[in-house]
Amino acid sequence: MAESNTSSHVKSAMRTLDIIEYVVARGGPCVAQEIASALSIPVSSLSYLLATLVERSYLVREGRFYLPGAGLHRLQARSEPSLEERVAPLVKALRVQANETASFFVREGWQVLTLVTESSDHALRYALAVGTRMPLHGLAAGKAILAALPVEEFERYLAETRRERFTEATLVEPAALRVEIARIRQSGLARTHSEYSVGIEGMARAVVVAGEVVGALAVAIPSVRYDEAVERRCATLLERTGQLLEMA
Repeated sequence: MAESNTSSHVKSAMRTLDIIEYVVARGGPCVAQEIASALSIPVSSLSYLLATLVERSYLVREGRFYLPGAGLHRLQARSEPSLEERVAPLVKALRVQANETASFFVREGWQVLTLVTESSDHALRYALAVGTRMPLHGLAAGKAILAALPVEEFERYLAETRRERFTEATLVEPAALRVEIARIRQSGLARTHSEYSVGIEGMARAVVVAGEVVGALAVAIPSVRYDEAVERRCATLLERTGQLLEMA
């Protein structure tokens, strides 16, 4: 019984921290239903946790909306939060809502680096480690970043890189990549179909803050679970999460 109580207390503590991180990263007012959906917390449990956070001034309630409260200043370091700290709670929420592996990548030269990643709960899932570097042309996140670059810089990328073909579907030729990047610029969403890993579908959206490409949000989905409904849901979640980061 004592072990069960301890487990319950730890779960409540983790949920409390998740709520604080989400509301802060959200960058604006949010309603309880949004928090419950983003973090998969039952509404009955969420109501108690929100009331406690408001009572302790970590959150402020204005009508139906919750915002960061003055009590958070007691916990804040003097320095501004890093990009990783800002991104992490939103990547977690993206993973929970999509129930697929979600990640945030940044550009390093002509590669992408995994800054934050959250693996799906499914037994069959795509997983990668923080700090992993991969070529821009092979991943949806890399293509999203390429599409957000100025045309001159994209052309420099084509001229300076030798692009490896990882699968039969990998796009490596300049003409094919120009067509693909033009499509992504128009739609705002990058997709890959078994281009880096066979059997994995990728979707990504670049994140641009103050005119600068800071990285890309992405989800990776095994092909056996990928269909039009999954694609629509993930596209909506990527767009919504990207907007939250750009507003923060």
